[in-house]
Amino acid sequence: MPKPPKPRKNLEDRHNPGIEGRQEHRPGPGRVRAASSPGGSAPRAERRLWGWESGAAPHPHFSRVSALRPWGVVGAWVGRGVCQRTRAPEKERSRLEREALGFREGGTGMFASGWNQTVPTEEAGSMAALLLLPLLLLLPLLLLKLHLWPQLRWLPADLAFALRALRCKRALRARALAAAAADPEGPEAGCSLAWRLAELARQRPAHTFLIHGSRRFSYSEAERESNRAARAFLRALGWDGGPGGGDSGTRSAGEGERAAPGAGDAAAGSGAGLVGGNGAARGGGAAALLAPGATVALLLPAGPEFLWLWFGLAKAGLLTAFVPTALRRGPLLHCLRSCGARALVLAPEFLESLEPDLPALRAMGLHLWAAGPGTHPAGISDLLAEVSAEVDGPVPGYLSSPQSITDTCLYIFTSGTTGLPKAARISHLKILQCQGFYQLCGVHQEDVIYLALPLYHMSGSLLGVVGCLGIGATVVLKSKFSAGQFWEDCQQHRVTVFQYIGELCRYLVNQPVSKAEHGHKVRLAVGSGLRPDTWERFVRRFGPLQVLETYGLTEGNVATINYTGQQGAVGRASWLYKHIFPFSLIRYDVTIGEPIRDPRGHCVATSPGEPGLLVAPVSQQSPFLGYAGGPELAQGKLLKDVFRPGDVFFNTGDLLVCDDQGFLRFHDRTGDTFRWKGENVATTEVAEVFEALDFLQEVNVYGVTVPGHEGRAGMAALVLRPPHSLDLMQLYTHVSENLPPYARPRFLRLQESLATTETFKQQKVRMAEEGFDPSTLSNPLYVLDQAAGAYLPLTPARYSALLAGDLRI
Repeated sequence: MPKPPKPRKNLEDRHNPGIEGRQEHRPGPGRVRAASSPGGSAPRAERRLWGWESGAAPHPHFSRVSALRPWGVVGAWVGRGVCQRTRAPEKERSRLEREALGFREGGTGMFASGWNQTVPTEEAGSMAALLLLPLLLLLPLLLLKLHLWPQLRWLPADLAFALRALRCKRALRARALAAAAADPEGPEAGCSLAWRLAELARQRPAHTFLIHGSRRFSYSEAERESNRAARAFLRALGWDGGPGGGDSGTRSAGEGERAAPGAGDAAAGSGAGLVGGNGAARGGGAAALLAPGATVALLLPAGPEFLWLWFGLAKAGLLTAFVPTALRRGPLLHCLRSCGARALVLAPEFLESLEPDLPALRAMGLHLWAAGPGTHPAGISDLLAEVSAEVDGPVPGYLSSPQSITDTCLYIFTSGTTGLPKAARISHLKILQCQGFYQLCGVHQEDVIYLALPLYHMSGSLLGVVGCLGIGATVVLKSKFSAGQFWEDCQQHRVTVFQYIGELCRYLVNQPVSKAEHGHKVRLAVGSGLRPDTWERFVRRFGPLQVLETYGLTEGNVATINYTGQQGAVGRASWLYKHIFPFSLIRYDVTIGEPIRDPRGHCVATSPGEPGLLVAPVSQQSPFLGYAGGPELAQGKLLKDVFRPGDVFFNTGDLLVCDDQGFLRFHDRTGDTFRWKGENVATTEVAEVFEALDFLQEVNVYGVTVPGHEGRAGMAALVLRPPHSLDLMQLYTHVSENLPPYARPRFLRLQESLATTETFKQQKVRMAEEGFDPSTLSNPLYVLDQAAGAYLPLTPARYSALLAGDLRI
């Protein structure tokens, strides 16, 4: 008698390590993947990539398996492990069912005598068709019942994006493994920035990487310029690699040797062994200005020098801090202290405005460099002169190779809800992830990208510049955006991709019609913060072109991409997308500022069309690294027990809405933060500056909507301290000196007292709804006149001029 077929494995068998080896199971359908322990049989190059060479312990939030899984900042595809759809255990058919299908011992039918006899192919096909036909007829009704039918029209786009994400995943993983296997003495064994630039200099040496004004730099020139900068910083570390490269330079005894704990961040391990215990260079003998792994802050405008110094710091194994150029006085000193900066590179044109801060900067023990020639104050040297004196040979990769890919390599300052800017930790992993940004957007290496965003923002530096490096394209970098010059620049440089924030698009549609806006080659606009009304005007006037709106946070672990181009949406919430970038929308009580929880203490998912708080699970694959400083800075950013006990989610602080077709739309920001001019403004920080004035007793800062403008403009309700009067001139001077331009309130409202809630919290929502119309408010109102450089009474005439766009705020 023939043997029956081998039975299928049950789902429980798949989870039994004794049956198919150890496997890891994630909750949800189709999420079983192979897992392996660190080290062991892992290839040596892969172990060194994740920091398991020479006895180094894995990062507590990172493993070889998790590192090679989907991640969620700009696209999470540096992954390993194959997802396979699991099938529920096959239930044994009843006797009647089996007999109906011919499963009778010794009988005739589809299968007979223990399934060893078959009916003719035509008959079997007819029976299968008859069985499938009712299911096919019922499928649309089932999908409608499950609210999935409206999303089916977008399934091809969802599948296409998922395939693109998988290709991006494979490409980034291949690059990372190639760098891990490279010769440690070579430039391609360094950090992700170092080896990617070296790779492009080898593969596309003559291709233009950067255009800035009349200057053009190829990839080989960018590599040489950054090598010079790296050598200048290494010399400040006390390292002397010799005139020809790194062969004669000093190196630690062991390849995996790192800096001692306490030398800085975890990334301080990069470049260890450069300086002896007495602080003198082993190779050169000169006193070192910096310690391995130290942080160097850049206070520079967008330009080639910014990039060469940034790349050079990365190659030297030093951390970089991008300081917003508008910061001065207290906020500037706070930023430098929070990231632990040991040196500051500043633009010569900033020296005059920084002169009052120089004593405090010197008192902090900072080494000061100027990025250019000029008459500099005592103790400030010209860094670019030192850089130009160096040779342009490559530096050894081991100097910048991180101990762990999740080590911090960069600080980007972001305004939070707690007041002063916070230094968000950017890891080597995130730098690697951002190399895939433009590939996800469908940009190619022959495209020309127009970038007029500040490089101290993630959108400019990580998405714009690093994203360009990821595909090997050309970037046209502007130090300052000019709406009147934009289309002429696009024509001159044959721009095909424009990276925007919503405010830039509004500037463009408000410009007079020009010849240059016709016949351009711009096919794609990528960015965030574009309002639907501006979106429609922008495409109608300057099209045909595609707008690709994105959403993300500098310190966040989730991002969304509207790859369909659906107007007004910031992304998709399809099951395919959420499988790659997991996130959820949960119900949120705006009155108390907390998520709504059910009787079990768990959060509640929103329904289609209902605003919800965007949260994303924190895991080894999508970590939240937090901020430099104490853990209290991240308070409120993490939510626990969201859907099950013990889980942890990142709180974006933003409310989004998912419609019945699966499109995500931005709704509002929670807390005391609003967005203006592409910047986050913390009301607590602004209020603290106002409260330093002796004639003010109480201050309530909030954001108001201004017709024709993106985001919300700052407005401050003021209560005078008796018997003082309002000094507008002193107030304007104080605000201008202590707040960056985007954070300065555009409107003032003078009141006798401030309205509060029952718990004595300031009424911000109601005040924002009342706005600034002088015809409806009896309180004295004032508006910030940029041209006059003063706060002026907001008269009906000025209010009308503001609405007409004649009064610039």
